[in-house]
Amino acid sequence: MRKWVAVGALIFLAGCQSGQESPESEAVVQQEGQGAESVLKEMDVPWSINEHSGTFYLSERKGKIVKWDSTSGKKDVQDVSFDKKVHLEGEGGFLGLQLAPDFDKSRQAYAYHTYKDGGSIKNRIVVIEERNGGWKEVRVLLEDIPGARFHNGGRLKIGPDDKLYATAGDALTPELAQDRESLAGKILRLELDGALPDDNPFPESYVYSYGHRNPQGLAWSDNGEMYSTEHGQSAHDEINRIMPGRNYGWPVIEGDEQQEGMETPFFHTGSETWAPSGIAYKDGRLYVAALSGNAVKRVNINSRKAANEMDGFGRMRDVLVAGGEIYAITNNRDGRGNPRPGDDQLLVKK
Repeated sequence: MRKWVAVGALIFLAGCQSGQESPESEAVVQQEGQGAESVLKEMDVPWSINEHSGTFYLSERKGKIVKWDSTSGKKDVQDVSFDKKVHLEGEGGFLGLQLAPDFDKSRQAYAYHTYKDGGSIKNRIVVIEERNGGWKEVRVLLEDIPGARFHNGGRLKIGPDDKLYATAGDALTPELAQDRESLAGKILRLELDGALPDDNPFPESYVYSYGHRNPQGLAWSDNGEMYSTEHGQSAHDEINRIMPGRNYGWPVIEGDEQQEGMETPFFHTGSETWAPSGIAYKDGRLYVAALSGNAVKRVNINSRKAANEMDGFGRMRDVLVAGGEIYAITNNRDGRGNPRPGDDQLLVKK
């Protein structure tokens, strides 16, 4: 069992080189991409993909949204007016974006971004609305989520139960992942208006599951099972099957280690580093955008075997299944990759 009292600084030092965290810092010589075609180029570190009626909306970490009409090919870069300035440092910035279920009518979406509160880095979840070619914040749902230069989580997804789920990293303070009074190192669950769901596993708490290091992906299978990706400390990146109220072990256990009352991963990468971010589901398979893995990985849920679905394009940040096709975005301009002409790109495999 890994001891974790007062290990925050040790893990930070072990996991960083030249100010960058090793699971995301590996740069490789890129080869010609395989398994997909580029349909949109020259984005500035996109983080999240959304699609509505053939139009794509992609968040960029500096605080903008790329709107792309897949029929006409028209691309607009839209400004987003947040009430608190986006704090761009390390892995922080404008991260998660999720269109509202009534987007046709409301033109609203949910956004997750990093901000500075005095000397502290934090994260917040807000509602933004598309107006006059841009976006404006219209409501705060949740603030004061602990943040840091690294480990901010940031994924937003609406589940099959019509609740809003958010991933929050441990903010470089591993012990917070085991503290159920903290929002750090958790998967959070909110009503779409920001209220606390009555059936959350812990009374008066947004916490849905805990013991997470840096979860960055959420997806559901056809039968409603929930999966999340998570960055390991040193390889041992995880896909977890998420159940309400469960403890996923960080920083006490990792990989195949076991402890009573803690969950071992549904799948982990062993000594290989993927640095997994976005995840999507299709036909019994999970598709995982891997940053250090430089691929979209395909994991068969029944056999738990993994293979490359798209590779050779560099760092992959998010993946989306839309219209039966698989879309992914690269993150080669995030300071940890090797940008090529046209990066960052939206890719599709038909």
